[in-house]
Amino acid sequence: MSEHKSEWPEAGDLVVATVTNVTDFGAYAKLDEYTKNGLLHKSEIASSWIRNIRDFVRENQKLVLKVLRVDSEKGHIDLSLRRVTKRERIEKTKSWKKERKGEAIIKNVADRMHLPIEEVYQQAGLLLEEKYGLYEGFERLVKDGPEVLTKLGVPEPLANVFAQVAQERIHVKMVKVRAIAEVRCMNANGVSCIQNAFLTAKKSQKARDAKFDFYVLAAPKYGIEVSAENWKRAEDLLQKVGKQIITDVTMSGGHGSFRREK
Repeated sequence: MSEHKSEWPEAGDLVVATVTNVTDFGAYAKLDEYTKNGLLHKSEIASSWIRNIRDFVRENQKLVLKVLRVDSEKGHIDLSLRRVTKRERIEKTKSWKKERKGEAIIKNVADRMHLPIEEVYQQAGLLLEEKYGLYEGFERLVKDGPEVLTKLGVPEPLANVFAQVAQERIHVKMVKVRAIAEVRCMNANGVSCIQNAFLTAKKSQKARDAKFDFYVLAAPKYGIEVSAENWKRAEDLLQKVGKQIITDVTMSGGHGSFRREK
């Protein structure tokens, strides 16, 4: 989608390619991120001796390949499979899938707004890409809402549709941390005292990037669960909400303790 992408890859680049034709001397592959074709020579398929090329590659197979040489004048691109490490293959596949998903989101927004894809990209996608990275920007939209785009100068109606589509298509993985609060309040309104402490803590720590769950284990023990995008954020919120619950119960005449669940 990015118009900043070069027309040709460079030597050393990792590319995702689809095998189009397998021959006795190698395989031809279409570079998915470019409108170009390249040659994967038999000698660059595997480090070991190859008896049958089709034991390693086949038509329509997607591969992560390394660009060895580029001759734009002759239109030649030499590729290698054996020089791609396992880690490189995993990371490139992840980034490629994210880029495809980002492009799908822009297309969906364009369809809903009845606008050309390039116009939507220029008005919002490009700004997200330059500020955060395209897919990472969509993840921020999921967590923080359309304000991510309006702060960049994107019109509110377009920002709202972007946020809606991003929330439909992107699931942001979250981590969970748990704790146990043991609280007692012997006053006449003791039950309300405890309930209000939990509600107040939840409201005060409310955040778009986190989720809180409270549940009764066996009175006076209550479970606290915090889900957030990373461990540091989750732990920080868990400590804050736990301490606030104990403080509020204590101020209402009760007492309690709070401990992190291992």
